Amino acid sequence: MILYLGRRLLGVLGVLVAVAAVTFLIFYVLPSDPATAACGKACSTERLTAIRAHMGLDQPLWRQFGDFLTGVFTGRTVGTGPYALACDFPCLGYSYESSQPVWDLLVDRLPVSASLAVGAAVIWLVLGLGAGVTAALRKDTLTDRALMVGAVAAASLPVYFTSVMLIHGLIRVAGVLPYPTYVPFGTNPAAWASNLLLPWLALAVLYAAMYARQSRSSMIESMAEPYIRTARAKGLPRRTVVVKHGLRAAVTPILTLFGMDLGGLLAGAVITESIFGLPGVGRLFYGALATGDQPVILGVTLLAATFIVVANLCVDLLYAVVDPRVRY
Repeated sequence: MILYLGRRLLGVLGVLVAVAAVTFLIFYVLPSDPATAACGKACSTERLTAIRAHMGLDQPLWRQFGDFLTGVFTGRTVGTGPYALACDFPCLGYSYESSQPVWDLLVDRLPVSASLAVGAAVIWLVLGLGAGVTAALRKDTLTDRALMVGAVAAASLPVYFTSVMLIHGLIRVAGVLPYPTYVPFGTNPAAWASNLLLPWLALAVLYAAMYARQSRSSMIESMAEPYIRTARAKGLPRRTVVVKHGLRAAVTPILTLFGMDLGGLLAGAVITESIFGLPGVGRLFYGALATGDQPVILGVTLLAATFIVVANLCVDLLYAVVDPRVRY
């Protein structure tokens, strides 16, 4: 187990370095120059040179990338000469637009994205698993067909359409919910939940539909296994057979999907945050793309990769807990 965990941690580190390298390379080959954009129309050669030094763009690509990796673990100095700025650990550079440390921007926005992702994940996991298991246990019945038709219909709805319909129906027409504004959980838990309920539902509808279909097929396959027939032949209660034996085996592929989806959403749901005006990491990323703010784009990309690979590592470790057939 320890050797397995050590190998996986080394793999995680390698993936993150590769993601950072690819992102750096993409920006290097792009024709846009952030120093030229920052310099403005009336830009002299001397001012452009000073701005490039301030941004650290006057160094070769390998040096910029090496400084970036070093800064992530130890901190670094961004820029050279009189334009140098101290960047404390963990240093992801400074935003070209706001001149703020990228790490501080991410830390400020991360609670919003985490609240959105975790709340939506709980809803879609409960609804998706519940619908999928119910449909599997009532295979080829009216209940099964109705649940799967509903799942297909929900999966066909894009997030932006669902978000707009929820805003119109529950806020403008019914008036039962406030328009979402982020309230920190520690300040007012009730207001935190009520303001995020609409974004949670908008995300949960799509994901719950996909999880319902996946959990149905996994549960049907699991319930047809020989050990399930053996458990039934021994006279075990139906609840024990379904939950302890059938569901534990069927949930393994669901865990894989859940790790990928939750890890990706922790780094921001761009469309949902933009529609509901939530100041999360996804909205920060969208703004950085629009302005070509390379340090912010790189920081968010690295954050997203970190969440995804760590979530997958946690899922792999949970396999042994959920499914007794898996051992490391």
